[in-house]
Amino acid sequence: MREAATTANTAPSRLRSLRWRLLGAVCAAVLLLWLLTGWLSYTQAQHEAEELMDGNLAQTGRLLLAILHDNEDDLRELAGRLATVRGAAHDIYEPPLEFQIGRGDGTILARSENAPHLPVLGVAGYSDILRTDASWRVLNVMSDDGRFRVQVAQSIALRDRAALEVAGQTVLPLALLAPVLILLIYLSVLRALRPLDRLAGEVTARSPDNLAALPDQDVPTEALPLVDAINRLFQRVARTLDNERRFTADAAHELRTPLAALKVHTQVARLCREDVQRDHALQQIECGVDRATRLVEQLLRLARLDPLNSLPTPGAVDLRGLVEDAIEAVYQANPGAPRRITHALQTDTPAVAGDPDLLQIALRNLLDNALRYTPPQASIEVKLDDDGSALSLAVCDDGPGVPPDTLARLGERFFRGGDSSVEGSGLGLAIVTRIMALHGGRLALTNRPQGGFRAALCGLRRAAAR
Repeated sequence: MREAATTANTAPSRLRSLRWRLLGAVCAAVLLLWLLTGWLSYTQAQHEAEELMDGNLAQTGRLLLAILHDNEDDLRELAGRLATVRGAAHDIYEPPLEFQIGRGDGTILARSENAPHLPVLGVAGYSDILRTDASWRVLNVMSDDGRFRVQVAQSIALRDRAALEVAGQTVLPLALLAPVLILLIYLSVLRALRPLDRLAGEVTARSPDNLAALPDQDVPTEALPLVDAINRLFQRVARTLDNERRFTADAAHELRTPLAALKVHTQVARLCREDVQRDHALQQIECGVDRATRLVEQLLRLARLDPLNSLPTPGAVDLRGLVEDAIEAVYQANPGAPRRITHALQTDTPAVAGDPDLLQIALRNLLDNALRYTPPQASIEVKLDDDGSALSLAVCDDGPGVPPDTLARLGERFFRGGDSSVEGSGLGLAIVTRIMALHGGRLALTNRPQGGFRAALCGLRRAAAR
């Protein structure tokens, strides 16, 4: 049973093997070409052999006619003389020629011992006489003056054997060369695919940490796209691993601060004897827990977005409803914040293609940043810009803006620009950047010429009309 299973598993693997497929296809083509060449060679050789023996008949017939002109009185002894030089009865290379010599009126003057009993008055030329006891190839010729007739004949059986022998000798070298040719093809295929074997061995021998590009010096041209694709994959995996290592290190660093603060406030609360101080310490602990919770939520959200290559649930997104829901969610998360966020989107605002949950997360992060980093009296407005080809959803404020030296770094993970006293994780804009990349757009951050800051979700595509 085990041997049968092994054989069954080996057969499909061979069918999937490029080496065996190539060998099978080439060998099948060689075999087909060999059969076709052999058949054509056999047919042509047989035809040429028959033509040669027909020429022998014609030459003998003309020779006998030439003898008749000067030896008419010695015809009775001619058959005996010719019998002494005839070949062996079964020699296919010297088949015996049977003949009859007669006058123009059909009278037989001389004949060989085994010549078929046929009238010499037959039609001039070649003919096949088929009989149950023997079959003959016959040539009738006549002298120019019509006085003599000569009939020469060969056994068709001997002629067929001779033609078969000649044709077989022609095909035999092809039959002997076919295995040699297949062996040479097999060795050539093995040699041609050896670079792929070396490439596979090199990939197999690599450690998981070795993501260097594969060499392509000796790689066949047909395999270069595969090697290039593998090298690009190695680069993406290396970048992913670097991002994960950096993400883990940054997350550990960022979590260390709130956890250390929680420990300090816990110790203070435990040592306090007065209720006021204890309540203050407990309030600080609650704020620290909220900060750590917010940081962990942002980390988990970013970890879920990083491996995505496409949107999880794309569809048509109503921008007006999206903006109103995001504004309400931000106010619920910041109950003490003044209501200073406005928008001017109308009910006929076009829908965009995207994931509604991810777009709301992106817009909420922008609105939350605007609330945190602008003075309480500053106004915040959500605007929709349409350039004809795409839509941009912008959050604009008239706050202090961002210093030019930190503007270029906004969007980096764990980088916090502006007022460092404001609580935050430095991940909000990084999440927005990733969400826009999944939507085929980008996050644009600029200081407004008239003062303030503008954060825009650019490159949103209109949803297809239903």
